[in-house]
Amino acid sequence: MAYKREIQGKVIKKAGDKTATLLVERKVLHPKYHKIVKKFKNYLIHDEENATNVGDSIIAIECRPVSKRKTFRLKEIVALGVK
Repeated sequence: MAYKREIQGKVIKKAGDKTATLLVERKVLHPKYHKIVKKFKNYLIHDEENATNVGDSIIAIECRPVSKRKTFRLKEIVALGVK
């Protein structure tokens, strides 16, 4: 069985029906300056029940491609955002 990647981040946008945009932040060491640098990447998440809102912290798990850019689905909501 193949390993399913899990990513954790914050919902920054509700992009249509059953879709949310997830911002994932990583901290990596710069190869030349040896300083910790933040790197950001956006992912489209499949949210079947439309349970997420902007500001929520969620965990998403890798799945088969749902559309051209959606290859992750919602696993769980870790923390609710401020309303």
